[in-house]
Amino acid sequence: WLKLRGPDALTRTMGGNASAPVVEEWGALEVTLRKTVKLFTLQTEDLIVKVSNYGAHIVSIESKDKEGNFDQVTLGCDNLEKYSKQKLPYVGSTVGRYANRIQKGEFSLSGEKYKLAQNNNGNSLHGGSVGFDKRVWDIVSASAESVTFTLESTDMEEGYPGNLRAVVTFSIRGDTLAIEYSATTDKETVVNLTNHSYFNLRGHKDLGTIYDHEVQLFCDSYTPIDSVSIPTGEIASVAGTPFDFCTPAKIGARMSEENDQLKNGTGYDHNFCVNGTPGTLRPCAVVRELVTGRRMECNTTEPGVQFYSGNFLAGNFEGKGGAKYPKGSGFCMETQHYPDSPNKPEFPSTVLKPGETYNSKTEYRFTVDN
Repeated sequence: WLKLRGPDALTRTMGGNASAPVVEEWGALEVTLRKTVKLFTLQTEDLIVKVSNYGAHIVSIESKDKEGNFDQVTLGCDNLEKYSKQKLPYVGSTVGRYANRIQKGEFSLSGEKYKLAQNNNGNSLHGGSVGFDKRVWDIVSASAESVTFTLESTDMEEGYPGNLRAVVTFSIRGDTLAIEYSATTDKETVVNLTNHSYFNLRGHKDLGTIYDHEVQLFCDSYTPIDSVSIPTGEIASVAGTPFDFCTPAKIGARMSEENDQLKNGTGYDHNFCVNGTPGTLRPCAVVRELVTGRRMECNTTEPGVQFYSGNFLAGNFEGKGGAKYPKGSGFCMETQHYPDSPNKPEFPSTVLKPGETYNSKTEYRFTVDN
């Protein structure tokens, strides 16, 4: 159903305006609305971020190492064709209407049962078969340091009730990338939006695994999962387990330990409960790469974060510069409400009603440790 048309356009500055972003006409996809796809470059002295309205993707993030050299610190693809025609593990995309998993692809609201696509071991993952990651978003506005996209998701699309209007804004200021989400609906529904970027702070030029990256999570608890990655409903302390990142630890240091939860996730692929009050912007994670000195701080308003150690990367799609990304070549910090919350009333609610507005903000700050 995807067909590219139109030539690759030269990079240009919109209207010759210095306050406008650099934009590439990336082509168009032969979908129902035949929307044009664009690639936006947002840039400061410390950060270069490229985003597209195809899937509201973060296509690349470039940050400096301790020597002042820029390199890409996210996994991704070179062009629209590779994003649209390869089966990708959500690389860099905005996922929704519901990020993460919903058990058996079903939930109930106000006594009515809804059935979703079962696209992951009998469960629904990241919005279903054609989630927000595969949609062409409308462009609302763009400047040199910010771009806003919006998407209309119709009632019962992928099985979700309500006409939902989602908005995402990517903005950079200095060394920080901020992602802000909002959504409204005309019928009671559930919503959970996140970005699925894979990071590797070593840089793309010398890409290795992320197992030597040092991680600190501001999370005293996490949600254990069953064998198909659905939370059991328990909120468990991380103390004394391989999930204790309250003090910095290397990602790979404990992954080989005998642990049922590591077995269920084939490594780390778990929701961690972020300390503090949900709805307030607060520290979530700090990640360091010791060779380059790169450091990434994550702050969020969300109650949770899915820390994923790239367990299912398998070198089975063509990445940037023809790279094949093997297991462990990237990690994710997906800020979110907890997986399967629609079926777990003890978890923070993901229900959105008419007249309400869903709001969420996450920041990624890129600095160096000298």
